[in-house]
Amino acid sequence: MFCGIIRMRLTRFLIPIVPILLLLIVPIPAHPDFQAGLAAYDQGDYATALNEFLPLAQQGDSKAQFNMGILYEKGHGVPQNFQEAFRWYYLAAAQGDASTQNVLGMLYEYGQGVPQDYPQALYWYGLAAEQGYAAAQFNLGFLYATGVGVPQSYTEAGRWYWLAAQQGHADAQHNLGYLYHIGQGGLPQDFVQAHMWYNLAAAQGVENARKLREHVSSLMSPTQESTAQQLAREWRPTPSP
Repeated sequence: MFCGIIRMRLTRFLIPIVPILLLLIVPIPAHPDFQAGLAAYDQGDYATALNEFLPLAQQGDSKAQFNMGILYEKGHGVPQNFQEAFRWYYLAAAQGDASTQNVLGMLYEYGQGVPQDYPQALYWYGLAAEQGYAAAQFNLGFLYATGVGVPQSYTEAGRWYWLAAQQGHADAQHNLGYLYHIGQGGLPQDFVQAHMWYNLAAAQGVENARKLREHVSSLMSPTQESTAQQLAREWRPTPSP
């Protein structure tokens, strides 16, 4: 048997990223430098990264606030503290930063640093998704596909997967292919479309997409498979409106 709907690995990345008490022990540079903080983080010099990010975050820089959240979530240069990570993420998300809104949705969905709260997860995913943020669009699609915190709706799932897949989100491409494979979510059963989306996802390293592509190939004529392969070659990502 093959796995159908899948979920992306839940990871966060430092944006190219202690409360005030840390000011007593962390020297604040005369002119904090965000890029210097990124370079220090990449080199594993978390103390310098903190030194650069903290004053910027306190001044309201949303990217520095996001990166403070990363430091606390991972325990890099500070004691790991999910509540403090959430505080910094919230400050950035409240300013409209889509990537952080998506992270906040994940924290609420999984109850990390805050009580698990699906309506709040849906709210923050929705804000980021409406800004065209592909990962949030995928996360919304997954909630609707599984009926977690919302009434199950494959039609809504398909809509959000489609928007994320068009931007090149690999797991959304896999899941959209699956909906075409089985004819669900308001989509017709279409092996050509299924093969195309599986092919695109497989090219990005989604192993299950490769397996499902081979399976759907066995159900297609040579002409259909050739058409699907051509569609995949000609496909180009489209920014979300």
